[in-house]
Amino acid sequence: MSRLDRIELTGLRARGRHGCLPAERELGQEFVVDVALGLDTRPAAAGDDLSRTVDYGSLAGRLVAIVEGEPVNLIETLAENLAAACLEDPTVQEAHVTVHKPAAPVPHPFTDVAVKISRSRS
Repeated sequence: MSRLDRIELTGLRARGRHGCLPAERELGQEFVVDVALGLDTRPAAAGDDLSRTVDYGSLAGRLVAIVEGEPVNLIETLAENLAAACLEDPTVQEAHVTVHKPAAPVPHPFTDVAVKISRSRS
């Protein structure tokens, strides 16, 4: 992230029904979300004012609602929707989102499947 400050929220867990397979839609599974937000935190710090930065508790609620909400086929789409929600906050200039799908239907031993994207206002 360029010269912007960073607020990170990592390991946010929620159950969703995303995936292409019928079993994924029917049974659902846990998704883990990490976000790193690029913004200038100086105005908030100068005034000790939450309204001038990201309320990460509120953001977490919005992100969980997306994961628990309308199913999509791809975690790429889910990541895009989560990034868009992060950028709705006018203080956020960049959003780096990772969506982990640790129970993905992979027929071999693995630790994690993840999609990482970066989006910005520009």
